[in-house]
Amino acid sequence: MKKWTMPWLLVALFFFGGSSLFAQLKDSVNFDNGNFKIVYSEVLEGPRSVRYKVECPNGEASRKGMDFYEDSNIHTSDDEDYVANEWDKGHMAPAASFNCNTEILYSTFTYVNSSLQQQSLNRGVWKKLENRERTLAQEYSNVEVFIRVKYDENPPRVPTNAAIPKGYYKEIRYNNPSQGGSFVECYYFKNEKPESKELEDYKCNCQK
Repeated sequence: MKKWTMPWLLVALFFFGGSSLFAQLKDSVNFDNGNFKIVYSEVLEGPRSVRYKVECPNGEASRKGMDFYEDSNIHTSDDEDYVANEWDKGHMAPAASFNCNTEILYSTFTYVNSSLQQQSLNRGVWKKLENRERTLAQEYSNVEVFIRVKYDENPPRVPTNAAIPKGYYKEIRYNNPSQGGSFVECYYFKNEKPESKELEDYKCNCQK
């Protein structure tokens, strides 16, 4: 999908007599494909929050040939937002946690599930935490994850208009019968090149 850059958006607004393209975009769209739930902002072209349960920590489905795709019902980011910059197409609900079969795995490649995530973060400690989720799911029952994507009030944007998040709050809940209850781990990552490779350095107080 060809993106409207800001100057062309202003021209469009002038010619369409106030029929603002922005006015047609929603800041909160509920998305639920049966595997994960996302609150998505068409205005920001990025997810605001994500909920999922780690379904297949030992799955073996192949992602060969898979790439991100746009949703015809939701205005999202697209390929152009990730060209020649430091931002990865960061899975929020991770593909490796849903590789039960190719259909479920492919569902994670919707752009609704993609965030402009700093590449070193995405490939480093963020991936390390996703691996921890799957390790927990191998040992304990009902591993549930909540992510809140944080944005500035007026966030910076790539030239093709998608907003760049300032950080990610992640909450992992799981049951541990041997210790008699439920447990929660909470982390916060700034959306920048990480200074540490240790997950302990990103633990934070859990938010309500």
